Amino acid sequence: MKLIQGSFARRALVVGLIAGSGILAASSFAMPAGDATGKAGCEAGHGQKMQGKSDEQRARHLSELKEKLKLSAKQESAWNAFASASKPAPQRGSKQAMRGEFEKMSTPERLDKMQAMSEMRHARMAERSKAVKVFYAELSPEQRVVFDAGMKPRHRGHGQHRQHS
Repeated sequence: MKLIQGSFARRALVVGLIAGSGILAASSFAMPAGDATGKAGCEAGHGQKMQGKSDEQRARHLSELKEKLKLSAKQESAWNAFASASKPAPQRGSKQAMRGEFEKMSTPERLDKMQAMSEMRHARMAERSKAVKVFYAELSPEQRVVFDAGMKPRHRGHGQHRQHS
């Protein structure tokens, strides 16, 4: 009796595995192959759309902050330098391309590349910091209160991650 149950269980398991793999194979054909950027299915264009949305939000936030600050003509050049330094660094390619590049490197090469990228981020942060400090020095005490309130980190909901440069 046990022999029959064991073989039935084995057959049921094999049938379940075959059916499951068939469903997975069929669902892979249901996904589009990709678009011109080479990203597959659901990822196609998602990063570009999110970057565009982020750029719009950043521009709107800076515009609202500028209105609240009521800048004088003398403060405009410092504002323009601040706004320019606040823009994110241009993307250097997709994460998939970077991942592929990293896979081809040896560990020391990867570490060197990561260190170079880190140094670029630090230099960019120093540039931003300098621009903020120069602009902040141009503000009146009342404007500084408005600026500080407008530059506090905002809560980001699910899926709204900070963009790294």
